[in-house]
Amino acid sequence: MTAQQIRFVELSGPAMAALLADDLETAGRETGVELTDLFVDDDSKWLWNYRIAQLAENPAAARWIVRAAVAEPAGVVIGHGGYHGPPDENGMVEVGYTVDPRYRRQGYAKAILSALLDRAAAEPGVQVVRASISPTNAPSLATIAGFGFLEAGEQWDEEDGLELLFERPV
Repeated sequence: MTAQQIRFVELSGPAMAALLADDLETAGRETGVELTDLFVDDDSKWLWNYRIAQLAENPAAARWIVRAAVAEPAGVVIGHGGYHGPPDENGMVEVGYTVDPRYRRQGYAKAILSALLDRAAAEPGVQVVRASISPTNAPSLATIAGFGFLEAGEQWDEEDGLELLFERPV
């Protein structure tokens, strides 16, 4: 299978607000790409609420947080990905990504992760990339395999429960 190519498109505050209102048309106009139903499902709505609050507290986080993932050259939105925020005091960023169910098992999760790792490596302030994954999430564990992540511990997440922490240098 040929490696998938991904470009990211910013999801601005107004775009996320439109998604919270189930308004894919306005969100699409705001972003310049056609967003899918994935962007208005219940899991995504939690994310938009969280990220809008994050932007209100720290507008500079906009360049780091979630973006629409567009497969090229087709120009089709296949999911979203980004970091949980800017690098912390140790130069660590945490990746997060979701692939629309219609596009799963086609190499897109690995393509999104690869693009996020490339971006992190290009940022002078980033030293480490983290991924936090439920121990029962076999697809996500398989996605990070081969990217040089090493298990670095575990944490309890209020939303997701037990998560294994994986890190790799940029």
